[in-house]
This record gives sequence, structure tokens and C-alpha cells, in this order.
Amino acid sequence: MFTKWLQDVFDCPLVIQLTDDEKFLFKNELTVEKVLEFTKKNAKDIIAMGFNPAKTFIFSNFAYVGGAFYVNVQKIARQITFNQARSTFGFTESDNIGKIHFCAIQAAPSFSNSFPHIFGTKKDIPCLIPCAIDQDPYFRLTRDAAVKLKYPKPALIHSKFFPALQGPQTKMSASDPNSAIYLSDTPQQIRNKIKRHAFSGGQETIEEHRRLGGNPDVDVAYQYLGFLLQDDEQYVKLGADYRAGTLSTGEMKDLCIEELTKLVKTIQNAQAKVTDEVIRQFMDPTRKYDLGFT
Repeated sequence: MFTKWLQDVFDCPLVIQLTDDEKFLFKNELTVEKVLEFTKKNAKDIIAMGFNPAKTFIFSNFAYVGGAFYVNVQKIARQITFNQARSTFGFTESDNIGKIHFCAIQAAPSFSNSFPHIFGTKKDIPCLIPCAIDQDPYFRLTRDAAVKLKYPKPALIHSKFFPALQGPQTKMSASDPNSAIYLSDTPQQIRNKIKRHAFSGGQETIEEHRRLGGNPDVDVAYQYLGFLLQDDEQYVKLGADYRAGTLSTGEMKDLCIEELTKLVKTIQNAQAKVTDEVIRQFMDPTRKYDLGFT
């Protein structure tokens, strides 16, 4: 959603890398076939966000890597030593060599000449990468390699993770469907998950809550609303009311359920319109792009 906002504001070209090879290399239980299923689903979810098809190229590493892109992969790989990769990612001698090399593949989209069908041979177009904080180590090495290759360093904007429903100190888990809200959830499932599983910063009883107030800093419903609400003043007021005890945990959760249900329903409606043909168009490396510059 934030990346979509950036594209709208700057009216800029966007390249989205689907790292299906990474999934295969880092998760031994996955087959290539299963990973490719995930790739198609991921592409559909991304397209449903509403990106501009004239300015957006989505690609799968399995399908696209080659040509000028692969040349950059090798240029980058030659700048990163095994010791650097090991100290950055904690690799051991038992890790497969694909993991060690993958950093060079993830780094290559940072440079415009990896995509000659979009940017030609230009290598001086700056790159902004919105990503989660766990991707930062990859791009620290990328920035170091950029200097040696005389490419512009990519800039990063880090995003926060949604906390797991069980609280800010826990992680979402694919094996626990009650640890997260899924884009496939029904309104009833969303309601049940928030009501039953979202960690509360409130008191044990409503009387204690009215007297002592709650802690919005650990309240998952409040934290989710920080991502969902457009009105910052409303968000601040909710936190103040919660601390004062005038807003209850149930009321906070109801607000969260309302906003989550609206968002998920909007995305589900958009997903229903993303056909296989639409996916092929976004992932077609032969089509023309409207860059907005020459």
C-alpha cells in the first residue's frame, strides 16, 4: 500500500522482484512447483493493490534472470566475498551455495541497466527501495557494491512489521492461522481473530480499566489501527482515551475489526478482477512502458 502511494505521488516506474528462487533455496520443504504457485498468487495479490500497469513491471527470478540482469548479478557477486556474506547473514559451512550467492540476485534490480527493455542502457537512474527492515542487510551489501561498480547507491525506506495478534514481542507464523489476519479471511474470521486472539493492553475488568486506563503501546488492535487509519489526530486521540480508561478494549477492537474488514474486502474485490491475462501483462518483459522521462 505504501509502495502504491509512492508510485502515485511520484508518477514513477516501479519494478517488483518476486524472489521465488530465494524461497526454494531457504526452505528445504518447498518444491519448485509449489514455489511457482506462490509466485502466481503473490503477483495477483500485488496487482490487486492497484499499481499503474503502464509503469509497473513484475518479474519472477525463475522466469526473468538472464541477459543484462544476469550480467549485473555477476558484477555484483564479484564484489561480495564469502566472509562478507557469512558475517552479514550468519551462513555456516552446511548452508547451500545458492543462499550465499542470492544476495547478488536480490541486489541486481537496484540498478536501471538490469532492465534494458525499460531503461535501455542507462545506469544512472536513482533507485528507491521500500522494504521491511529484515531486508536491510542485503541492501547494505548492495550499496557497498554500487560504489565499486560506479552505480548510484540505492536508497531505502524501511517499513514496520504488523505485530502478530499475540503481541508486539511475538511473530506471525504460517503454522498458526490465529497469529495473523489473512487477505482470504471472511468478516467473521477477522472478527473472531481480533476478539479472541488480539493481545490487549487493557485491564482485567471494565471497572479497573475505567479507573487505571490501558496501555495502547502493547495493545494489538491499537497498533493495527496505526496502519489502517488515515487520520493521525484520530489515532492519537484513541490512544489518549485508552490510557484515560474512557475507551474500552472492546471498543478499540470493534474499531480495528471495522477497518480491517473494509480493507480486506476492498482487496478481495480487486483480486477477483485480476485474471491470468492481467498477470501476464504485468510480467511481460516485451511490452512498452510509460516512464514519464527520456
